Amino acid sequence: MAERLNITPKHLSTIETGATFVSAKLLEEITNQLLVSASALFYSVDEVSTDDSLYNRIDQIINEHYSRAFEEVKKEIRYINNQTIHDVKA
Repeated sequence: MAERLNITPKHLSTIETGATFVSAKLLEEITNQLLVSASALFYSVDEVSTDDSLYNRIDQIINEHYSRAFEEVKKEIRYINNQTIHDVKA
């Protein structure tokens, strides 16, 4: 699985054991590789029964955080790009 995710086995192990938390990008890749929703990684069928609306809300929260983080990265890239253009003109 680590190879499919393009990370080291040690990195995957630290995520699996809870020593570190997965990034939003890596979480997305894991769910794509496993063909499951993000909420499926946090809850098992043995836990107290919940309806799909809870899982949908969890997915929504994860997606909102991922979207915000992605927008922040794009802003930073635009800023760096603008600084580079400004430096070239100067």
